[in-house]
Amino acid sequence: MSPLLRASGVSKAFGRTRALRDASVTIGAGEVVAVSGPSGAGKSTLLHCLAGILVPDAGEVHYGATRLDELDENARTRLRREAFGIVFQFGGLVPELTAAENVAVPLMFGGLSRAKAAEAAREWLERLGAGDCAPLRPGELSGGQVQRVAVARALAHGPEVVFADEPTGALDSVAGEEVLGSLLAEARGRGTAVVLVTHDNRVAAYADREIVVRDGVAAESPAVTR
Repeated sequence: MSPLLRASGVSKAFGRTRALRDASVTIGAGEVVAVSGPSGAGKSTLLHCLAGILVPDAGEVHYGATRLDELDENARTRLRREAFGIVFQFGGLVPELTAAENVAVPLMFGGLSRAKAAEAAREWLERLGAGDCAPLRPGELSGGQVQRVAVARALAHGPEVVFADEPTGALDSVAGEEVLGSLLAEARGRGTAVVLVTHDNRVAAYADREIVVRDGVAAESPAVTR
């Protein structure tokens, strides 16, 4: 079976700094893959290229039959809205919106009515143990609550892939395990692939497989039978 996501010979530089060097990786449908390595190794750059946030300087990125790196910015944005979910280290929530609105607005962009989007947002916040957060704005939430809302937003539209960039990096160990457990339980239950960037070996251990990035070079490990 063809991989869901595939990067071939991807390189990316920022000025004179080469963040990725001829990186080639594959992500299967429903697979949870940890992208690990030291700070500055190129982990987030690889994730951003796979998600179409960045366009590589060289190489190819395929999402199914779609050549992602050849799409224009509008097409990549539309693809992320429809097929991808993204969780950033500090949540990335809109501060002026309530938790429920942060989850609902992307659903409305996807075509749901305001009423249906609001209902779906409340249901997802309940699923993630953040139902009480619905009327609150991000500044009124704890770090763990912010990340639960971010996970709800990433999953609510039924993506095929969730990209999580250090989703527990700003949390204590207890809150981090709770948020990660909720994300992976929901993703695995729906067959959603997860690309999880982390520098924490304890977080990487939750994955089916690990991609280690060092000095911009990616090395894949075999899948783990669970």
